[in-house]
Amino acid sequence: MANYNRVILAGNLTRDPELAYTASGTALCKFGMAINRTWTDRQTNEKREETCFVDCTAFGRTGENINQYMTKGRPLLVEGRLQFSQWTNQEGQKRSKLAVVAENFTFLGGPRPQEGAQPAQAAASSSAPAPPPDDGSPGPSDDYGPPVDDSGVPF
Repeated sequence: MANYNRVILAGNLTRDPELAYTASGTALCKFGMAINRTWTDRQTNEKREETCFVDCTAFGRTGENINQYMTKGRPLLVEGRLQFSQWTNQEGQKRSKLAVVAENFTFLGGPRPQEGAQPAQAAASSSAPAPPPDDGSPGPSDDYGPPVDDSGVPF
């Protein structure tokens, strides 16, 4: 029987990453993510939302990069695998949880704002677009075809 364990998550960090090193010197970064799901209830026709909180761990250079560039609230896409852990707590109760071991990631959103930097929206509005060339050749076009009616798409 074939086995496959793959997870892809896109969400926001719930806390700043925590970086530590194993006894052998491997970086270990722990962080949490919140993944929101929004849908419309078919019976009441009202918008509903639920949040799934996931604990994640990244090792090596992946963990060091996440720790260096990510902070609480920043969006991140993580690819990895589920890992099941079991332990007994101090009261003698057996505990377990599923977590994600991040193997790849992609930064989402824009760069972090820097101290004294002009906001991106204000900076964009202060520069006018370049005029089309006067040599008779067609300039850049914003025409991507006719508008598409996506009201029948189920997602």
